[in-house]
Amino acid sequence: MNSGQSGVADAHVILHIGAGSFHRAHQAWYLHRLNELRKEGEPRWSLTVGNIRGDMNPVLDALAAQDGVYTLETVTPAGEREYETVRSIERVVSWSESLDGLIEAGADPACKIIAFTVTEGGYYLDEHDRLDTANPDLAADLKGGHTTIYGALAAILEARVRRNAGAVTLQSCDNLRSNGERFHAGMSEFLERRGANALAAWLDANTTSPSSMVDRITPRPTPDVRERVLAATGFDDAVPVMGEAFIQWVIEDRFCAGRPAWERVGAELVDSVVPYEEAKIRILNATHSCIAWAGTLVGLNYIHEGTLDAGIRQFAYDYVTEDVIPCLTPSPLDLARYRDVVLDRFSNPHIQDTNQRVAADGFSKIPGFIAPTLAECFARGVEPAATAVLPALFFRFLDRWQAGKLPYAYQDGVMDERVARAFFAAPDPLQAFCADRLLWGSMAQTPHLEKALRGALARVDAWLAKRT
Repeated sequence: MNSGQSGVADAHVILHIGAGSFHRAHQAWYLHRLNELRKEGEPRWSLTVGNIRGDMNPVLDALAAQDGVYTLETVTPAGEREYETVRSIERVVSWSESLDGLIEAGADPACKIIAFTVTEGGYYLDEHDRLDTANPDLAADLKGGHTTIYGALAAILEARVRRNAGAVTLQSCDNLRSNGERFHAGMSEFLERRGANALAAWLDANTTSPSSMVDRITPRPTPDVRERVLAATGFDDAVPVMGEAFIQWVIEDRFCAGRPAWERVGAELVDSVVPYEEAKIRILNATHSCIAWAGTLVGLNYIHEGTLDAGIRQFAYDYVTEDVIPCLTPSPLDLARYRDVVLDRFSNPHIQDTNQRVAADGFSKIPGFIAPTLAECFARGVEPAATAVLPALFFRFLDRWQAGKLPYAYQDGVMDERVARAFFAAPDPLQAFCADRLLWGSMAQTPHLEKALRGALARVDAWLAKRT
């Protein structure tokens, strides 16, 4: 494939930044399915993909060599596998340190949406949705760099202004609560701190940032995926992706320059994604982390193993049933059914999703996925005993990490290692853990948080004692 012009002059273009497995199993799949239904005379949309860092260059190069075409393998909990050739990516932008190709693609008037998956930590936001300017990457971008989503988009939007390329929608596709709204706040603050007042005014007048909720479990591809794809299709795909059969996308319908008719292929276009994302973040994401931390502590390797373990499953079930469902009621979703579907998905033995992948980034997941339920229970005068088990599991997981006893390398983009190790050097490690503001915000150092976690830790330690 050419990694230059797409050769599709009449197409509306979505530039997607972050061409990883999840994007190719999710947003790219939706557009592929929609394009298959397209009739003569209907608007045509295509994807251009690229990255703001060079860590995935081999994947981009292999994808470009295949003309952007790749195979998606999906698998049900019963082990039924299906293979689909996805053709929605029509241009792959090779990475360069200057981001020239990405900037040119985003400044093209045909580009109507710039979407991105940069992970939750890639927004550099604190609990008040202010930028973490102490982060070295963000600090460098504030001086003119472009290694973060803010620096990259500032360069792209400056080029759009120069070309008079018109309005564009900026669409976050990450597991971040109110992702569109929070991204826009971060982008505005970034431009303000740079002194780019004219560009900040252009951003407000010429862009929208719809929030969305995305869902499909997509583990890191392993070599056996390529082998199965070859056996099933005869195509030796260098960059296949695999995921579960389940998929969901809920999108706030707020696009200032047009959009594909994703609703024709199952996406839900709504006025507000809040109840959907709250259910997903608290029921799916938090439970996922619970199972990964607990499974690691008892020597399991995969998410499905922990989900099928009676004790671990009970922790997850009780957390949702006793605390989350009361917090989120009323809801447009059947929350009990959603809980059961999530646990069924996690028990899929064919996904082979690792505890190592899901256990990562606890310092983002505690405040993002778990702390809100604790805070709401306290506000209602309810003791969140079931929810407190999750941070208690993470505390024991972190204790193993600092002692060098985890079976794998733990990755956390937000954790300060010195601070985390200092918890366990303190006279009362749990008290130090409960005092950390990055994890707990305004709940830090409060007696009710410490009391809840002490009770939960005693329960976790008793459970672990029975398992050894």
